[in-house]
Amino acid sequence: MKIGIPKEIKDQEYRVGLTPAGVQALTTAGHEVLIEHNAGARIGFSNEDYSAVGASIGETAEAIYASPMVVKVKEPHAVECEMLHAEQCLFTYLHLAPEPQLTKSLLDKQVVGIAYETVTDDKGRLPLLIPMSEVAGRLSIQAGATALQMINGGNGTLLGGVPGVAPAKVVIIGGGVVGTQAARMAMGLGADVTILDNNLDRLRYLDEVFGPILHTRFADGHALAELTQSADLVIGAVLIPGRQASKLVTTDMIKQMKTGAVVVDVAIDQGGCVETSRPTTHTTPIYIEHDVVHYCVANMPGATARTSTLALTNATLPYVLELANKGYQQAMQENPGLANGLNVYKGQVTYQAVAEDLGYSWIPTASVLEGLGFENLASTTGT
Repeated sequence: MKIGIPKEIKDQEYRVGLTPAGVQALTTAGHEVLIEHNAGARIGFSNEDYSAVGASIGETAEAIYASPMVVKVKEPHAVECEMLHAEQCLFTYLHLAPEPQLTKSLLDKQVVGIAYETVTDDKGRLPLLIPMSEVAGRLSIQAGATALQMINGGNGTLLGGVPGVAPAKVVIIGGGVVGTQAARMAMGLGADVTILDNNLDRLRYLDEVFGPILHTRFADGHALAELTQSADLVIGAVLIPGRQASKLVTTDMIKQMKTGAVVVDVAIDQGGCVETSRPTTHTTPIYIEHDVVHYCVANMPGATARTSTLALTNATLPYVLELANKGYQQAMQENPGLANGLNVYKGQVTYQAVAEDLGYSWIPTASVLEGLGFENLASTTGT
């Protein structure tokens, strides 16, 4: 199969769909890889590195998007959507629920859109979302610590304090991968950390892992209002797979926060879990509303693009190989977790949460595969 890897065009986005090692695995398996000129150059992967493992270098994005399969990192921009074509397999992060125009474009183009963020493994986990969630969770504390500095509008609190001075109060909403990694980083810097979740089993797990150094609270409205009011840094780490994040932190809660406190809304790529959040970029990452500094960059892992690309390729490569070796129909037939990644298929929405959030009718992935002659999968896809 011919696989195209474009250069990302989102603001300050230097990740690339596959490392040279990932490309080598594909070419060794007999596939043709076309990567856009200098797609990985900014993070140390040169054209020569890719050529040395059998890739061809495409001089234009149009050449890349002519491929029957495209592997990238971020959802396509409008100009990239124009280059997509019917029955093309697009494998990338999509985050469609808060993106009605992107969804419409993909439907109009009749592409087969498989989203990293809804692929599952045999335990129901999100293996292609986890590595970037790990990066974003750790970065959220770095970003928050920087935003707390006076020059950025923060209240001038050092996360770990110093002897004789109390540390910053960090409140993390969500105890999943992002929240756990954020807590780990914040506690490592000496902050006073509280994590909220509505899953008691998860809170028990976190309590057992971190012990009394980490405070845990059940995520009800009262606890959220109480803790955000006294926080120096609030991390939004909420995830509902495929669906827009719930607005757990209200405008009224933001208004009650301390002047110069900081919110880092990691959930912004799914619409954000803070009512006052709106997407920002690495070029202009913060804004101040109601005297609270907001950091809402939708592609946070792009700030550490080399580490992120290496981590992402480790996770995505087995799935890329499946799709390339077998074609998307057979690959999804044999791997129900990969089938759970199918969000749009030739003009139809196939992921229920996306359809419900955007007001579309939807056809289950199982029904799509039945139509392709794969009836035995009908009871196993779960989508």
